[in-house]
Amino acid sequence: MIRPVVLVGCGRLGSALVEGWMRAGPVTPAELIILTPSSKPVADAARDAGARVNPDVEALRTARAIVLAVKPAAWRAATTPLTGALAEDAVVISLMAGVGAQAIRGALARPVARVMPTTGVAQAQGVAAVWSDDARARFVSGELFGAVAEVVDLDEEALMNAATATAGSAPAFILDFVQALAAAGTARGLPSEAALALARGALRSAAAGVGGGETLEALVARVASPGGTTRAGLDASHDAVRRAARAAIDAAVDRARELGSEKPA
Repeated sequence: MIRPVVLVGCGRLGSALVEGWMRAGPVTPAELIILTPSSKPVADAARDAGARVNPDVEALRTARAIVLAVKPAAWRAATTPLTGALAEDAVVISLMAGVGAQAIRGALARPVARVMPTTGVAQAQGVAAVWSDDARARFVSGELFGAVAEVVDLDEEALMNAATATAGSAPAFILDFVQALAAAGTARGLPSEAALALARGALRSAAAGVGGGETLEALVARVASPGGTTRAGLDASHDAVRRAARAAIDAAVDRARELGSEKPA
């Protein structure tokens, strides 16, 4: 018998995960149940392919995994219908920033893994930090995310907030910097559309080299010749970029902690 995976929430991250699963196949449409309070295009497409969307609670009783992809402030309301409706051997996988495993385990009485993936899972090119103190929950997380992301195992739950900032939030930080590069190119005379196209192309070029196994330092050195224009730019921006990166990571970690301590309205 096929045991389903239940996805609770189909917002940006949940939708990206469904797209990746449909692309890479660790979860087939027949194995997928989506619980969403509102219609979502990705959920509708998954239903057309054979997934179940908002079925009766009885459909959840054989699920092997419950993936929580809801906003941290809404998780208790979203999981209340699941109480008492889960198989004894089901595991809970939380994609929520800041919400600790102990709180989730207390609400659902099942082993918990915390996973923080990037939205690159939609193209099966994400990265996902994984932590759990339960071997089975960690194993199931690896099964569900290994096909759509590079899985990075963490030894301590306390590291999840930093992982969230460094991976889950960082694509936005990187894209924001690319926008800033395009704006700087425009300031030096490039047409705005040309500057944006060039900056986006530079991002693709940088990403293309990352999968080869070389260190980031080696990749930088490949582009930055001694005494050249790239080296001049790096020398001018090095300290400011590191201060900005530290500020972004620190702010994201602090906010994750706040989300974990906020009381529901």
